[in-house]
Amino acid sequence: MSFITAIGTAVPENRFSQEAIASFMARAMSLNREDSRKLRTIFKSSGIDWRHSVLSDYGKTENFSFFTDSFDPFPSTEARLAIYRKSALALSVKAVADCIKDASFDYRSVTHLIVVSCTGMYAPGLDIDLVKQFGLRENINRLCINFMGCYAAFNALKAAHAFCASEPDARVLIVCTETCSLHFQKEPTEDNLLANALFADGAAALLVESRPQPGLNFQPEAFHNALAYNGTEHMAWSIGNMGFEMKLSSYVPDIIKNGIRGLTEQLLSHLQKHLTEITYFAIHPGGKRILEVIETQLDIPANQNHHAYQVLKHYGNMSSPTVLFVLKRIYDQLTQADDGNRVLSFAFGPGLTMESMLLKVVKA
Repeated sequence: MSFITAIGTAVPENRFSQEAIASFMARAMSLNREDSRKLRTIFKSSGIDWRHSVLSDYGKTENFSFFTDSFDPFPSTEARLAIYRKSALALSVKAVADCIKDASFDYRSVTHLIVVSCTGMYAPGLDIDLVKQFGLRENINRLCINFMGCYAAFNALKAAHAFCASEPDARVLIVCTETCSLHFQKEPTEDNLLANALFADGAAALLVESRPQPGLNFQPEAFHNALAYNGTEHMAWSIGNMGFEMKLSSYVPDIIKNGIRGLTEQLLSHLQKHLTEITYFAIHPGGKRILEVIETQLDIPANQNHHAYQVLKHYGNMSSPTVLFVLKRIYDQLTQADDGNRVLSFAFGPGLTMESMLLKVVKA
């Protein structure tokens, strides 16, 4: 067994309204009147009010610190990853500090470190930087999960669950850190207009242990995933010369719509549970329409899904940490009466991959 005993989140200090970002991007992309109107329509219907970035430029009209005032030349992948290397550690440290608030916590008791990111990489990497930063033991077991996208936190939790099942004293620290805003693309394609309206920066940290801690814990009970091969061309992530390039089609919600009920039924069948036995939902807010189609397909009342909407509204889609922001909102409002209640969680990404997880609230 494994237990999620603590959750922390963090965002960069630079916070921008959707209106400010839309103005910046319309100028940077040199949009004509029709495309500018299309971009602003997408922004207004996104369900997002605010996003955070490691860059300050999205709130400026000139004197940029990363982009040039003419946006030519456009920053190379090398330049973007240099910023990632400078900013990812600080953002990760904030998330871990929010997760582990006990000043007496012994970081050398952590047996495994799992680092998740799809928006940057370097070696020696973020995992080793975190070992040095927190004084983790040098022989700690390290695992890096890269380039899997928005559902990658589920893979990290599966690995942590396996470590805890095999080692009775396992204490696993998971850190998911993404700087999506570094990879802004200025070509006015349909994919770029949509991606530019959604993605933002953030980090989350989890402590997963083989034994519960006093208070309330999340116990992972089951995982299940599925691949929708007909969605391969509609969601993809590749490395270009001018940053990482997102392929994100407006058809993604329809693909999820066709697969989400079967995914849910297969997950719940592992434990002979029914959807009516679920108290909370932690759905990755990949977009407003994705949340809406899942609610329709699973007959979920909107008020049971409000945590996902709130995360989307205040932070946008931060890729892998986003579903953990939703999970933290649920965790923070639990009471003793929630002992035994269950949380159903979903996330989606390239593949098209659909991941699901069932958690039980355990009081220790």
